[in-house]
Amino acid sequence: MNRTTLSLIAGATALAAVTGFASMSTPEASGEDRAEAAAVLPVERTSLLCPTPSTSDLAETTYTSFTPVTEGTDDKGEAALRAATAQSPTADAEDGEDTEDKDTEDKGEKAEKPVLAPKEPGKPVAEDANGADAPALVGTAEGRFAPGWTVQQTTEVTAGTGRGLQGLNCAAPDTEFWFPGASTAAERTDYVHLTNPDDSAAVVDIKLYSKDGALETTVPDGITVKPHSTEPVLLSTLTAEKQTNLTAHVTVRSGRVGAAVQALDDSLGGDWLAASTDPGGSLVMPGIPEDATAVRLIAFTPDGSDADLKVQLASPTGLITPAGNETLHVKAGMTAAVDLGDVTRGESGSLVLTPTSRSVPVVAALRVVRGEGEAQETSFIPATRPVGTRASAAANTEKGTTLSVTAPTATARVKVTASAGTEGGKAVTKTFTVKKGTTQKIAVPVPSGLKGTYALTVETVSGGPVYASRTLTSTVGDVPAFTTQTLPDDRGMVKVPEADQDLSVLQK
Repeated sequence: MNRTTLSLIAGATALAAVTGFASMSTPEASGEDRAEAAAVLPVERTSLLCPTPSTSDLAETTYTSFTPVTEGTDDKGEAALRAATAQSPTADAEDGEDTEDKDTEDKGEKAEKPVLAPKEPGKPVAEDANGADAPALVGTAEGRFAPGWTVQQTTEVTAGTGRGLQGLNCAAPDTEFWFPGASTAAERTDYVHLTNPDDSAAVVDIKLYSKDGALETTVPDGITVKPHSTEPVLLSTLTAEKQTNLTAHVTVRSGRVGAAVQALDDSLGGDWLAASTDPGGSLVMPGIPEDATAVRLIAFTPDGSDADLKVQLASPTGLITPAGNETLHVKAGMTAAVDLGDVTRGESGSLVLTPTSRSVPVVAALRVVRGEGEAQETSFIPATRPVGTRASAAANTEKGTTLSVTAPTATARVKVTASAGTEGGKAVTKTFTVKKGTTQKIAVPVPSGLKGTYALTVETVSGGPVYASRTLTSTVGDVPAFTTQTLPDDRGMVKVPEADQDLSVLQK
């Protein structure tokens, strides 16, 4: 997952990132062939995809766009989010109509009206889209809007299956996704939303793995996602088996898609399950709320060997081992799940998985429940990449926003910036120290004179790697609704190797 492809032209000074997270590394060289130190430049193009937010007429959705100010960009560029079906000039032709006979003026007018278009970096913008008709969105940012562009999709559903708060950080198109924590249980309604931003169809495979291994599915030949469209796939239609804990593996045979799982429960609310980070030997799931009443860990290894993992909680005071759940054994090709109960015991924390001996790649996620009885709500925390250089989360409110940062291996210092608000306010920046092995619930800075919502940007200043998540909370009826998004590195900067002109290649 997140395998971004970049094209480098010798002597060029501009580099465009085709997806939201662009990166490049060059192979080691030796002797006279060793390249000059690479320059670090802002990416010039970013793409993001937002799935259809809800099928409920009671849904109230807000999209919030934000780009942090980045040094090295010029004053050019733009960004816009449009309905996925409004992107393609050939959409009508695919339906059997001649596009050349269409009213091009009307088509141009349609294309020029984005759902959301930011005006300047450093200031978020928001737009509401209520009811079941809100479409999937495709977004592109160029120039000064591209580095670190993030879009938050937040939906409140007051009743019915999945009622509560559902939040998602719109992601870049890719070719592989892992979703530990999916389900086909009777009380769950889980959809994999596939969004295709391109001019050609994408063919997608979805494989499901239970505690007993791979399940036989009804679509062995793959799922076709038409150009500039979105396809919600109900997992229970792919298999007759009712499984509480599944790992869904989405791979793309041709093309690329955006993918996210909408996990809705009849009684426990629901949320979006974002993809886990790439399989790794050690994983971190940051930001379990202090008032979590139930936490379930779901893990899977795609490797041919079993994985044995040490389970630890990075608490405010240090790493502790949950009693009775010191280790987790994950059989090759099978999904493992363990209920950790109220593992935080009144203090926010982060779950850290490390190999007990030999490192085996694993993907993992947490299902977190808050509330009691009929007033329970669910959210998910997938394993995530470190914050790295910088990461941002939009749509924060003055009250109801929690930022958790953990430094599992070494003490670190982070800088947290609260942007101006969508309707007014002045940015504020503070620096915090997170001790080794701990999770710190950051006293979130709030913009002075805040009006509307704002964005948080976290930057690593020094020390070891840090992992972070942002939780939004609100009350929906009597339900303590919440949603959590992780903050992986935005990959808004890319290394560009030094290149010299070499005319001798023309003589070979």
